[in-house]
Amino acid sequence: MNLRHIPVGKDVQSERRMRTARNPAFGAFRVYGTIYSMKGKFVLLFLISILTGGLMAQDTTAEAPDLAVLVPSEVSGWNASGDEVFDPETIFDYINGAGEVYRSYNFCRVLARRFEKPDAPDLVVDLFDMGSAEDALGVFTHDLEGEDASVGQGSTYKGGLLSFWKDRYFASIYAEAENEETRAAVLDLGRRIATAIPDEAPRPAILGVLPEKGLDTATVRLFRTHHVLNYHFFVADGNLLDLGPETSAVLGSYPAGLRILAVAYPSADAALEAFQKFREIYMPDASDAGIARTEEGRYTALRSSGRGLVVVIGAASESAAAERAAETLLNFERSGF
Repeated sequence: MNLRHIPVGKDVQSERRMRTARNPAFGAFRVYGTIYSMKGKFVLLFLISILTGGLMAQDTTAEAPDLAVLVPSEVSGWNASGDEVFDPETIFDYINGAGEVYRSYNFCRVLARRFEKPDAPDLVVDLFDMGSAEDALGVFTHDLEGEDASVGQGSTYKGGLLSFWKDRYFASIYAEAENEETRAAVLDLGRRIATAIPDEAPRPAILGVLPEKGLDTATVRLFRTHHVLNYHFFVADGNLLDLGPETSAVLGSYPAGLRILAVAYPSADAALEAFQKFREIYMPDASDAGIARTEEGRYTALRSSGRGLVVVIGAASESAAAERAAETLLNFERSGF
C-alpha cells in the first residue's frame, strides 16, 4: 500500500476523509481512505480491517544489502538530517495503524531518511525491504493513483508523493509541501535510488493469469490475504478462499462491472479444498457448472483446476461468466500452475 504523505505543515491537526461505495455484486459497502497525522508525519492510510494470521512469503535466500547505501545523502541542496530503521515489531512507532498493512505484505525493515534545506519543505524517503519482489509489487499495486513517473519497475507520482517498486524494494518519497523545486528533487531521489538497486525482478507469473482483453491495468491488485481482497472488493467477512502466506492472488476489473479473481495455491489439494469451501458457503445454489445468479441479476462463476482457482464476478450472462472462467483457467495452465 502506498502511504500517501499529505503535503501540509507539521502542526496542522489531523483530518479524516472517508467515502463509501456500493459493491453491486455482493451488496456490501467498503471504506476507501482516511487521512491521519502521526508523530509529525502526515500520511494517507487506506483503512482496512486489522490484518492477522499470515504473512507473505519472502525470498530469504538473497542477502539483503544495507538500505542506507541505496539512498543518497544529498539532493539539490537538501541534506540528510538523520536515519531511522524500523522492523515488523517497531513499525508501529513510526506509522502506527498502517504497520499492519505492511506486515500483511511481510516487509522486513524500512529505512526512513529525512532531508532538510533552509527555507524549503522537508523531504522524506521511506525505503522498504519487502523480502521478495512479489511483495514489493503487491504493496505498490495497493494504490495506483497518479501519473507514471518512469522510475523503477513501476511508479506513480501525485501531490508531492512518488511511489515505486524495484526488485524486493518499495519506496515512498514525499515532500511536505509541493512546488516545482520539491517535485524535481523527489523525482531525482527516486531515480537515484532505483539506479542504486542493482537488479530487476521478473514479472510474477500470477499476473499472466488475468485475460488481457478488456482488462483495466490500473485496477490490477496483487495480494495474499482476504483482508486486502476485502479492501479492494468486499467478498465476505471470513476467509472463504483460504488466502494466506502460501497463496498468490490477483484481482482485475473489466468493462460493465465484471471482475476476475484468480488464486494460485501451493498444491492442487489446497485449491480443491478452497473451491469446495467457497462453493458450499458462498454459492450453495450454484448450478452443476459452478455458476450462480445474484440478486442484482448478474452471474458469478467458480472454477478450479490444478493449483488454480478462479472466481468471475458480475458477468452480464451465464455464458459470459463461463467463458471468462474457462479463459482464466487456460491461462493458469499456460503459466505453469
